[in-house]
Amino acid sequence: MLKVYAAKWCLHCTKTIEYLKNNKIEFEYFEIEKQSKNTIQKIIDVNGGDDWVVPTLEFNGKWREGKLYNEKELKTDLGQLGLK
Repeated sequence: MLKVYAAKWCLHCTKTIEYLKNNKIEFEYFEIEKQSKNTIQKIIDVNGGDDWVVPTLEFNGKWREGKLYNEKELKTDLGQLGLK
């Protein structure tokens, strides 16, 4: 299942989650600020090693770094992760 690491206060996270719901893509939501140090470190690594960026997505071991919301780009990236 798609994992979404996000923050409630993040507009780009909210829009990404709305997109997933509207397109009936199942996902698990993880509040970034409540994750373990190991999980946060992985997300930092996925995002270039400086800091965590949300929303960061993971599906079956494939990661999408945190990005500004762009519907077309999100759709393409989800396809590359193996989601429709």
